[in-house]
Amino acid sequence: MAENNNHQVGHLPKTPHPGLRRLQPLIGTWRVEGPDVKGDVAWEWMEGGFFLIQRFDLVNFGNRYKGIEYAGWDDETGTVRSRLMGTDGSRFTYTYALEDDVYYYWFGEKDSPTFSRGVIAADGRSIEGRWAIPGAPGGGYDWRLTRID
Repeated sequence: MAENNNHQVGHLPKTPHPGLRRLQPLIGTWRVEGPDVKGDVAWEWMEGGFFLIQRFDLVNFGNRYKGIEYAGWDDETGTVRSRLMGTDGSRFTYTYALEDDVYYYWFGEKDSPTFSRGVIAADGRSIEGRWAIPGAPGGGYDWRLTRID
């Protein structure tokens, strides 16, 4: 995500970018489970709808991760980019995309080799996927999100 949009002062868009609004199917509270992950994730729109907020609290490979992420449309890359801040001091950048019923979440830039890909069920109540993590045991891990709200 561009560090700022200071150059747009006085000319900010009146409505959120449609590319960001495509992430609507993620909105809600979810339980995440898999052989190497368990916890809760929630996405909501910031008032105004220009930013997607994710809150997470999970255990992955035996380590606890908790934090918050803010995602918005990035004009420079033409993608939804985010800033994630964790209680462990992490401050990572991710890139989101939703193509039909397939949800992508890249660590860093779009098309990064470290990414998550999930398929949203027709009823919108679950998403099943896999994290691809080069160099990790098994090359990553499988996960499932189940809507709990």
